Amino acid sequence: MALPKKVWEKGYVQVYTGNGKGKTTAGFGLALRAVGAGFKVYIGQFVKGMDYIELKSFEALKEQVTLRQLGTDHWVFGNPSADDLANAAAGLEEARREMLSGKYKLVVLDEANVAVSLGLLKVEQMLELIDVKPEGVELVLTGRNAPEEIIERADLVTEMREIKHYYQKGVKARLGIEC
Repeated sequence: MALPKKVWEKGYVQVYTGNGKGKTTAGFGLALRAVGAGFKVYIGQFVKGMDYIELKSFEALKEQVTLRQLGTDHWVFGNPSADDLANAAAGLEEARREMLSGKYKLVVLDEANVAVSLGLLKVEQMLELIDVKPEGVELVLTGRNAPEEIIERADLVTEMREIKHYYQKGVKARLGIEC
């Protein structure tokens, strides 16, 4: 199969959701593919402000990939604090600004669906982001619990469904595989 010679003109909205493993990995796989095609990529991670291995992975690609953590350095339980809400709002504004900047062909908002389900962001804010997406930008939203409104608005939706997981046998997250 020959590779297409023309860069895509229309970008679509992709959603990776569900309770199975692989949502972030799917978004990052697309980022790696886009870099291989010579495109610049912006990745904004909501709800992840801690030290994750993917930060080191993309360090080698820092000329092509901008990876920003838009969350706090703790997990949000219960009602989000004022700081949690402010961080999420600032993160969404940054993601919007970068998406509209013209620098990136691919924008991955990792755990954006989780940010909505935790109440850090409103579904209306995400729908508005989808509405202003430039024609030539591909937008990827990952995370479990994608709201129905986002699923309906997206062009591609994949649900990762857990059938079996070794966590159930007590296997902890492993460096380079889960973290």
